[in-house]
Amino acid sequence: MSGFDPIWRRTCTRTARLTLTVSFLALCATTAHAQAASDEVLLEEIIVTGTMIRNVGPIGTNAIAVQREDVVASGAASSNDLLAQIPQVGNFGTVPRAEGSYGLPIVRPNIRNLAASGGASTLVLLNGNRLVGAGILQTSVDPSIIPPDAIERVEVIPDGGSSIYGSDAIGGVINFITRPRFNGVAANARYGRAADYQSAEANLIGGNDWGSGSAWLSYSYAWHDNVLGIDRDFVTADLTAQGGSDFRGTACTPGNILLGGVPFALPNRTAGSVNRCDQTDYADLYPREERHSFFGGLVQEITDGVDFSATGYWSSRDTVTRTSQSTLSGTVSLLNPYFRPIGNETSHDVAVNFDSVFGPSNVANGYFESYGVTPELDVDLGGEWQLRLVGNLGRSKNRTRDGQINSTLATQALNGTSTATALNPYNLAASNPALLALIDDYENLGRATQQLAEVRAVFDGPLFSIPGGEVRAAAVAEYHYDDIDSMIGSGPAGAPTSISRGKADRNVKSVFGELHVPLVGAPNRVDGVYGLELSGSVRHDDYSDVGGTTNSKIAMNYRPVKDLTIRANYGTSFHAPSLADLGNSVDSRVQVVLFAPNRKPGSPFTDLLRPTIVLAGGNQNLKPETADTWSLGADFQPDGLKGLRVSATYFNVKFTDAIGLAPVLTPQIYSDPNFASYFILNPTLQQALAAAGSLRIDGVPSLPALYAFSSPYVLFDARRNNLGAIHTDGLDFEVDYQHRTDFGVISGKVSGTYTLNRKTQAVKGGAFSNDLKNGTGRLALVASLGAQVGEVTGRVSWNHRDSYPILGVPNQTSIGAFNTIDLFAAYDLSALAEGVSVTFNVENLFDKDPPYFNAVPGYTNGGTLGRMASVGLRASF
Repeated sequence: MSGFDPIWRRTCTRTARLTLTVSFLALCATTAHAQAASDEVLLEEIIVTGTMIRNVGPIGTNAIAVQREDVVASGAASSNDLLAQIPQVGNFGTVPRAEGSYGLPIVRPNIRNLAASGGASTLVLLNGNRLVGAGILQTSVDPSIIPPDAIERVEVIPDGGSSIYGSDAIGGVINFITRPRFNGVAANARYGRAADYQSAEANLIGGNDWGSGSAWLSYSYAWHDNVLGIDRDFVTADLTAQGGSDFRGTACTPGNILLGGVPFALPNRTAGSVNRCDQTDYADLYPREERHSFFGGLVQEITDGVDFSATGYWSSRDTVTRTSQSTLSGTVSLLNPYFRPIGNETSHDVAVNFDSVFGPSNVANGYFESYGVTPELDVDLGGEWQLRLVGNLGRSKNRTRDGQINSTLATQALNGTSTATALNPYNLAASNPALLALIDDYENLGRATQQLAEVRAVFDGPLFSIPGGEVRAAAVAEYHYDDIDSMIGSGPAGAPTSISRGKADRNVKSVFGELHVPLVGAPNRVDGVYGLELSGSVRHDDYSDVGGTTNSKIAMNYRPVKDLTIRANYGTSFHAPSLADLGNSVDSRVQVVLFAPNRKPGSPFTDLLRPTIVLAGGNQNLKPETADTWSLGADFQPDGLKGLRVSATYFNVKFTDAIGLAPVLTPQIYSDPNFASYFILNPTLQQALAAAGSLRIDGVPSLPALYAFSSPYVLFDARRNNLGAIHTDGLDFEVDYQHRTDFGVISGKVSGTYTLNRKTQAVKGGAFSNDLKNGTGRLALVASLGAQVGEVTGRVSWNHRDSYPILGVPNQTSIGAFNTIDLFAAYDLSALAEGVSVTFNVENLFDKDPPYFNAVPGYTNGGTLGRMASVGLRASF
């Protein structure tokens, strides 16, 4: 089967096609109704991801499928939330957070947690085709454009896939597959609530199936409120109650004076006193969001042997993100008319924030819009050979407006020489209102347009027959084009004065082939060899900017007996640097932060008032990331125990030239010697100027001006770099059992991943660090029990993220495990109203907090909004 086979009915007779369609529509109405429908016909999993050959599944790999009923039972409000319930995906057990800033406005799925670069090590597909990228500083796919109600199933292949799909498939492939056909009308709505939080969503779909074709259109709406740090007690910068440190800031309202290393809290100015404020209180744990999505599909048999299909979508997302209010730290002197000395000094240092005049939060607004269309023409060439011509067009518009203060003007005003031009650092509200308005009228603006265009021709069919069956092949030619046109600027709202632009494009010409060889099948099985299949694929990609690359994969399925399949594969994969990561990156700059949010353990609190210099942006010297991946696994489905499936897979990934950022926001950067080259403590002006080169300076007028008033604490190199390597191996596992009884169906499932080894290399040629001894847990799993009794369906799920040790964190040597319980129930009301059901979900039933971490914001190893209950109504007509 192809990566997307929209006319999937090819593999069935027309009668079977109708039965499958009716059964899938029953799933959409209610889980209970779906179970009843499945009494008539047992549906086998239809796997289409990982191969371009029709009528065969991917060979040698572990395929993870999330079916329609699982999507409904999950209660996921977005596709990001749905992926966070898959243990192999890096944000498992978290609340995926998409922000309104241009730095990280989307959530990037990351199988095996391999990388966080501007592109991705995980390829996200829609119906087997690429999606246009989103954002200003990256080109990754935004999964939130796909509403859960449009999804028929999700297929995850956690193995390298570059021999089929090209770039990005190092960790694996996630393929969202939408409904192929629909007949009738269906609608659902859901409302959820947690402490200080609520959400709402609604979906409507209508379509018609006329036998030779079908057309459908769906609309989805979703909205959720924001959650501030102060709304959750596990979010805090003051961790002394847990035996940790006090990370609260000293740039507060009222603020502090520092003279000769001695603090004086305002307004009383008592020596040794300090005002502290929690910078997490009025920053969003979870930003507010509103989404609109349209999806549609069309299939039509034009004539005997010629089929046309098309899918299209339009999606928008508005995000509002609140961050802590801006602060000001610096030296005030007698030049300032508001200067009030403590003694005889002519200057002293002050630290304040702007809460009293601008409110407790800065606000960032983001708007993201994507649309695309994918037509396909399938031509039967005879002899089971087929030509598939696929086009794929996509475009995204991205805009962020991040409200800040004019830090340059504020720094200058700290030593203004008149009441019209000077800030009163002891009482900001007493400053000139016109001056305050100028300082407040400032924002960071980001805009980008991204485009994608692809044409692919797939020629596949049987080559010849051998005793085990037909040898089948696929030959593919593909042309891919994408571009990004981005701008970031800062200045008065709507009129930026400091602007950077970046524009880049590339094209990729690709050819690849795939071969499936059934050495042993039904005609020639013998004792000990019930089945043996081999497959191989090779792909060459010629990039207009980073050159050519060739990747291959070989795989095997061996069945010694009917009930057992042993599978293996080996392949190479790569990820080309994204257009947002290369040398003309729009965000290349020197960013100066007027305080030190990440300091070396043991640093005196007064260092908080010292600036931080950050080198940020792209890198024209980036090379593609590459990986060697292999896996060995087995699937056991005994005839004697119907409904049981046991699967285990050993995986091994050697990932090199990983693109990423040094961990400049975590204390580990100071404790791991591999990162020693990525920071300079107490940098001199000469060192700072040499590192900055010709990059623009943001945050202060100039580096010499910065040094005229203060001494920076640290200089970080946070540019994208080929950092080194990741070597990891482990076990994926799944046990799934469904048993029919006189009263209904009971089911149980355990699935997860266990890391045996994980080592990272900060720089090529450097020593490897053992992540399992510092920051990485071994086990992630989901276990569930369910039952269907009459009209009632229920499921309880346990989600687990393992504990792990940490190094270099004061008063803490380990991070605890995170365990939550989720509930789902559905009641089929068909006896009262045909096609109507109600659903009920509770996430984090026991309101468990994520594990404590002695660093801001006070927790790690998972995330939650607290106990979240939601009720839904589903109807089909």
